[in-house]
Amino acid sequence: MRVVRVFQDEDVRYGLADESSVTLISDEPFAAWEPEGVVSLPQAQLLAPVVPTKVVCAGINYREHAREMGHAIPDEPVIFLKPPTSVIGHGAEIRIPPGLESVDYEAELAVVLGRRTHRASPAEVSAHVLGYLCANDVTSRVLQRKDGQWTRAKGFDTFCPLGPWVETDIDPLDVRIQSLVNGEVRQDARTSDMIFNPFELVSFVSHVMTLLPGDVVLTGTPAGIGAVVAGDVVEVRIEGIGSLINRVV
Repeated sequence: MRVVRVFQDEDVRYGLADESSVTLISDEPFAAWEPEGVVSLPQAQLLAPVVPTKVVCAGINYREHAREMGHAIPDEPVIFLKPPTSVIGHGAEIRIPPGLESVDYEAELAVVLGRRTHRASPAEVSAHVLGYLCANDVTSRVLQRKDGQWTRAKGFDTFCPLGPWVETDIDPLDVRIQSLVNGEVRQDARTSDMIFNPFELVSFVSHVMTLLPGDVVLTGTPAGIGAVVAGDVVEVRIEGIGSLINRVV
């Protein structure tokens, strides 16, 4: 099942998408809902599929990326937050802040929570997950190095593209994840290269903070990160989900 959020008839609605259409639903996907009409998927204006209270991210969670960055393999997840105001959807523009010439793309698998989750074990996490989507952890590498921490470098408006929908029916433990810039593959890995798998990550986060329905956990990026400039088009492609595409301006 693909959960979408669309702008339709001057209103924001949740829906369930197939290859050609969206069935609008009466409430959020976390609640009881009824079907309320059908619209064409190609004509639907897709928004970020969820509105999280927080986006929790994992740093250095692929073995090859750790080597690429010169970091040791961590013995527990390294987490940080992106603000909800950084979230945009498929087709929206990534905006380079004034004073910067470029930003970095980071393709990631994201987990969307469907239930309140507090101190869950890894074995319990799957029952709390609504589904999975593509994410781009956009980063100013210049500010990351300057500040020595990650809040400003990763927290600007538009720095967290999510989409194109929430896919409820994939096994996240071994799927292909890629990033493409202007059609050229830049990252190409499998989620099986993660140091901490998605269930372990969500469990770890839930022992730090309570996760609410619609909250998002980004699971880290593989090797191959790099810079993009205004005019570039970034695509995050994940097997079993689809493609999240955003232009840089």
